[in-house]
Amino acid sequence: MSYARQMLDTYPHPVNVDASTLAAAIDAMTDCAQARLTDTDADLGEQNVTEMIRCIRLCLDCADICTTAAGVASRPAGYDADVTKPLLQACVAICKSCGDECERHAHMPHCQVCAEACRRCEQACRELLDALK
Repeated sequence: MSYARQMLDTYPHPVNVDASTLAAAIDAMTDCAQARLTDTDADLGEQNVTEMIRCIRLCLDCADICTTAAGVASRPAGYDADVTKPLLQACVAICKSCGDECERHAHMPHCQVCAEACRRCEQACRELLDALK
């Protein structure tokens, strides 16, 4: 069981969304952010780093958006649909873009892992958005 799920299970306030769905999204966002940062570092070590510039920029944007969205989603008592939903939509969008770019470089194992993390996060955020409707 993840820490996100453990925290939700011990949360002193009612959570108005399925705890499993919320925890899965938080875990996917934090994993995605971590994968992005590590992939960025790996990209910077590639022989032709200029070919990786778009990937690096998307990875940095994705890490920032995922980190922010995970932070907001981790505070469910103060849920505000006008804030949370656009953040999750931004997370879906950047994970799609970043995942597409990383798939272009899938011959590099670190980019393949990065693409997988993006796809998992994109799906988890979509599921959380559906649960919030």
